[in-house]
Amino acid sequence: MTRISICAPSAGPDLLTCGVRMYTKFHVARPRRKKPRRGWTGVLVIMALLGGVAWLAFERGRLSWFDNSRLPLSPTNAPAARAPSDNTNPPTLINTQIIVRAAPAKTTSTDTGAALKSVALLDAQIALDRLGMSSGSIDGVPGSQTRAALRAFQAREGLPQTGSLDPNTRAKLALTAPAQVSYRIEAADLSRLLPLAATWLGKSEQPRLDYESLLELVAEKSHAHPSLIRRLNAAVDWNAVPPGTEIIVPSVERERPASKAAFIQIRLSDGTLEAFDASNRLLAHFPCSIARHAEKRPVGELRVATVAPNPNYTFDPDVFPESPEARELARKLVLPPGPNNPVGAVWIGLDRPGYGIHGTPNPEEVGRTESHGCFRLANWNAEYLLQLVTVGTAVKVEP
Repeated sequence: MTRISICAPSAGPDLLTCGVRMYTKFHVARPRRKKPRRGWTGVLVIMALLGGVAWLAFERGRLSWFDNSRLPLSPTNAPAARAPSDNTNPPTLINTQIIVRAAPAKTTSTDTGAALKSVALLDAQIALDRLGMSSGSIDGVPGSQTRAALRAFQAREGLPQTGSLDPNTRAKLALTAPAQVSYRIEAADLSRLLPLAATWLGKSEQPRLDYESLLELVAEKSHAHPSLIRRLNAAVDWNAVPPGTEIIVPSVERERPASKAAFIQIRLSDGTLEAFDASNRLLAHFPCSIARHAEKRPVGELRVATVAPNPNYTFDPDVFPESPEARELARKLVLPPGPNNPVGAVWIGLDRPGYGIHGTPNPEEVGRTESHGCFRLANWNAEYLLQLVTVGTAVKVEP
């Protein structure tokens, strides 16, 4: 160890000499320690980290060189109103408060395409019905009866008979009036409703065979399937509809035929009935039910013998051997008129005893179920056909 003595001015040497001696003792005689180097690497790393944090904060909107978000709002620094970024979910101003409506459910392009096709088909069924070319009960659902009605229309218009709603057919079927209208439920509608007896005898004792429910009445008046009426009026409780209720129904008002039919053609294999004028132009096309048993299907040319709107019906037990009640009654019964009469709203008798064209209380089953021998139509189509025929009109029945 180096010994160090302190020089005092009182020892004799002057102050300068003492200072030199002390410097020598501390800096020359004593080994000099090296100062630790402060490297710049750590400083650069810290600066880089701070810069990265600042950049991320700036990108997220948490930091800005011109950030005034901490200042009190005033007319000079209040943020400007922004337009909604999604115009499918616009805000509604109510009492100066913004209430955002729930955004509609997202649908795929497939869902949208299917929905558009369904609307187009429903419109086409309505347009066909207005022309007297029925696709059965209007329901907006594709099926054999809709394809048959489209083929009939295409044949009349000279288009390829594809049976599909192709662009040319759709253009020809363009609606000139709204597809749906509002229908007001009146007290008179409700007063018509009457439960239907379950037996032939019970039906014969009723004052009339009218509609059983309001849904049945509305569906038949609008030539529609009850399921469609329900879909169009999802909020309606059909078991408790007060007078004055407004509902939505297909608009199917038909114009009176401009001419009478020269002949009726029934195709058993297709289950269709069509009316033509003297120039062989198609006037009407309807789905049609035919006899269950082939031996009861009359083939050849017949003629209209009688016409009767809103007819009664004579129940003959011999015609219904499968009915236990008919076997027990062993007598005829006369059932009153009404849309739920077994022959519906119209009877067009043919010149073969017991055979005729008539309506039915079950329009949704027309063309899908079979009769005892007559030709069944939906009531609204039978009523239209009644305007086309007279006693003597030819009825050609083809296999």
